[in-house]
Amino acid sequence: MIPKELLMQQAAEFGITLTEEMLQKLDCYAQFLVEYNQKVNLTAITAPEDIAKKHFLDSLLLLHAYTPQPGASVIDVGTGAGFPSVPVKIAREDLKLTLLDSLNKRVVFLTELLKKLGLSGEAVHFRAEEAGKNPLYREQYDIATARAVADLRELAEYCLPFVKVGGYFIVLKGYDVEDELSGAQKAIAAMGGKLEDVRKYRVNDEMGRSILLIKKISQTSTKYPRPSAKIAKNPIK
Repeated sequence: MIPKELLMQQAAEFGITLTEEMLQKLDCYAQFLVEYNQKVNLTAITAPEDIAKKHFLDSLLLLHAYTPQPGASVIDVGTGAGFPSVPVKIAREDLKLTLLDSLNKRVVFLTELLKKLGLSGEAVHFRAEEAGKNPLYREQYDIATARAVADLRELAEYCLPFVKVGGYFIVLKGYDVEDELSGAQKAIAAMGGKLEDVRKYRVNDEMGRSILLIKKISQTSTKYPRPSAKIAKNPIK
């Protein structure tokens, strides 16, 4: 389905090696996504080349921006159809993966997807602000990641409570992220985080990506995360 040779070449340009087995799993992922999308709205991107570029390659850029330690634990917050973490898991099967989403129909899809691809991991049905208070998930992960349109001030409050001290919140944002980042510095600090790096990518003329590496340098106060209505109404600024 997907142009495997092209994807392999493009990934290689960023130092990411995709084996034939990995490419087969990504192809299976794409087919299952398109099929499932007919009954559950998961993505507006359904053309094979667009899936390869805008979902798979985009997600795999995380592995160029940051190299997780072997066996690192990863939680993907508001993962939707599994981006960015499932492509990352395909390329790095040693990672311990938790997929978190607030919609049960997505969690059902993700559970079936992991089984279909033969990947270990769990998909859990939880609102991020509730899971972030739960001791099973709070400060239990080496990496929290998100590829989301929510403002970084809100994402920081949702995601950094999951990260162990010394771990990273790795967030995929648009190419022009400077203003949003400037407005989120207080929220990041309040959650115990510190911006370490911003990696910028141009895959082609139409697709730009910033990947922010935010290190967890101290524990998150127990008053965070707040309920979602409060986060939305009174973001930290």
